[in-house]
Amino acid sequence: MIKKVIVGILTIVIFSCNTDKKKTNFTETYSDINIVGAMKNVMWKGELGASIRLDTIYNKKGLYGIGPESYLTGELLINDGQSYVSKVTSDSTMTVEKTFDVLAPFFVYANVNEWNEIELASDIKTIKDIGNLVDAKTTKSKRPFAFKLKGRISKASIHIQNLPKGTKVSSPAEAHKGQTSYELKDKEVTIIGFFSTEHKGVFTHHDSNIHLHLITKDESKMGHLDEVEIEDMKLYLPTK
Repeated sequence: MIKKVIVGILTIVIFSCNTDKKKTNFTETYSDINIVGAMKNVMWKGELGASIRLDTIYNKKGLYGIGPESYLTGELLINDGQSYVSKVTSDSTMTVEKTFDVLAPFFVYANVNEWNEIELASDIKTIKDIGNLVDAKTTKSKRPFAFKLKGRISKASIHIQNLPKGTKVSSPAEAHKGQTSYELKDKEVTIIGFFSTEHKGVFTHHDSNIHLHLITKDESKMGHLDEVEIEDMKLYLPTK
């Protein structure tokens, strides 16, 4: 009987330790990261409607966020508490409006008020370089997280979703109908990004750990960043 009691106690202790360990791992993210909806549900299931209205986000201090507009009719960006929506007007023009009165089918957002500034080495030029650097600099940090870059780009390519009204979506190819790309050269910009190794198909694409939106300093151009050649920028990572 005593032996059974001892075994039972040991089993409870081991189970409790394992449970605590799982809880610890679960909380290894920033408490203010919020993920609504999922990219894969938009692309493969056609869930184009609203998962969130941005004006329902209460705390806008140090707020950052990215995602598409509902029904894939534009791109959304929140940069330090200011919300923007960009829309296609032609192959070469767009509108960028400041407003929180917009809906998104999936969206990721976070509040960050303290940053660590990092000078980028001259060999950091591309999106792949950015992803590798952010990963290397945050191996001991909480994940996922928001980050940003500020400075000058030599060139960049951004796109805006512009799905024709009434289009049914059941694949990425269908979701990208109407998508319009824009080329930028020699611009001062801010790039807002979100990093995760665990959210492919949720708020990053299936082959990437980062999702990036770019806005020019004059706020006339904004969209999802597809390609970039960095000239002189600084990286900002959230303080641990």
